[in-house]
Amino acid sequence: TEKINKALRDIGIRNPRIAVAALNPHASNGGLFGDEEEKEIRPAVLELRKRGINVSGPIPADSVFHLAFEGKFDAVLSLYHDQGHIAAKTRDFYGTVSVTLGLPFIRTSVDHGTAYDIAGKGVANPASMENAIKVAAELYERKTLLSR
Repeated sequence: TEKINKALRDIGIRNPRIAVAALNPHASNGGLFGDEEEKEIRPAVLELRKRGINVSGPIPADSVFHLAFEGKFDAVLSLYHDQGHIAAKTRDFYGTVSVTLGLPFIRTSVDHGTAYDIAGKGVANPASMENAIKVAAELYERKTLLSR
């Protein structure tokens, strides 16, 4: 989350609002569905807040992306790959792009996977790849302008 915070600041978001998705259904519902939220996730979120990071969570995964799409968060930390992709693909299967924050370079990728099963058949929809390239270029431009 510290890396996400820095990466968002690097592209011009002054006080990034970061949500942490819960691991278990209903964020464990008081221990009914697990204890990872109380034992691991919540203490980590509280520690990050002490360090000055604007982070919220754990927020139930079935709600957190709705809140982000409404503009309440600048980023959502998903706890596993498909948790984040379900929301993104449901919103716009061909237009969404994955952005990996916190790396020393800009990394974007298509959300639909490699699609080896249709490679070379002339049936692939290029929209997601085009968007991944556009997003990478936009992030580069923002980061470059802000670093001057």
